[in-house]
Amino acid sequence: MKRRQFISLVGLGAAAACTSSNKSSQNNEAVKSEIKTGPISGHFFPALPYSYNALEPHIDVETMELHYDKHHRGYFKKFSAAIEGTSLETTSMPAIFSEISKHGEAVRNNGGGYYNHMLFWENMSPDGGEPSAKLLSHLIKNFKSLDAFKETFFKAAKTQFGSGWAWLILDSERKLKVVSTPNQDNPLMDIADHKGIPLLTIDVWEHAYYLNYQNKRGDYINAFWNVVNWNVVNKRFEKALKGEWIG
Repeated sequence: MKRRQFISLVGLGAAAACTSSNKSSQNNEAVKSEIKTGPISGHFFPALPYSYNALEPHIDVETMELHYDKHHRGYFKKFSAAIEGTSLETTSMPAIFSEISKHGEAVRNNGGGYYNHMLFWENMSPDGGEPSAKLLSHLIKNFKSLDAFKETFFKAAKTQFGSGWAWLILDSERKLKVVSTPNQDNPLMDIADHKGIPLLTIDVWEHAYYLNYQNKRGDYINAFWNVVNWNVVNKRFEKALKGEWIG
C-alpha cells in the first residue's frame, strides 16, 4: 500500500502546532498536532478530529485528554524512537504489520498503540450517521441482524481478558467477522489469530473508560454505540471490498 493510500484511508492529517494552553479553548476547537506537520513521507501524530469534549457524556473530557495526549502520544514517541534510522520510517503501517513478527516488541507494541488509536479516534464522532445500505446488508448476512452484530461485538469487547481491542473486520473471503486482540495487536499483524481489514474498533484498555465507568466495561461498550462514526465505517467497508487496506 502506498503512503498516500494509507493517509486517505485513515483520514487524519497532520495539523499546525497547538500553542494554547487554555483547556477551555481546546475544548471548543479541534485538537492540533505538534509533530511532523510538514512532509507526508514518514509517520506523523494526527490531530484529534474533534474537540476533547465532543463525545460527552458518553466519553468524558478528562478521559479524552489523558487518552489522546498522554497514552496515544506516548505510543507514537516510543514507536518513532524504535524505528529511527531504519527503513520503517518510510514504510506504511499495514506493511509493517504484515511482517511484524520480524520486528521487535517495541515496534509491535508501540506501533500497534500508535496505529490502533488513529483508527479508534476516527471511527467515533458526535454525529456519525448510520450504516449504509450495503454495509447493513452484509451485517445482516453475516450476523442475522444489526442488533445481533452489536451483541457479538459487545461480547468480544466485554470478554477480552485484560487489555486489548475488539474489531469488526472484512476477512480474505470478504466476510465480516468480529474478533478481539490482546494488548496493542491488531488484525493486520501477521501474528494475529484472525486477520482482516479493520472497519470498526473499540479500545478496552482500562485507561479508555475507567475515570467515568470504573470497572463497568459493559456500560462503556454500550455507550460507545452513541458515538460510532458510521460514515467512516461505511467508507472503510467500501475500500476494503476493493482490497485497498491489505498491507
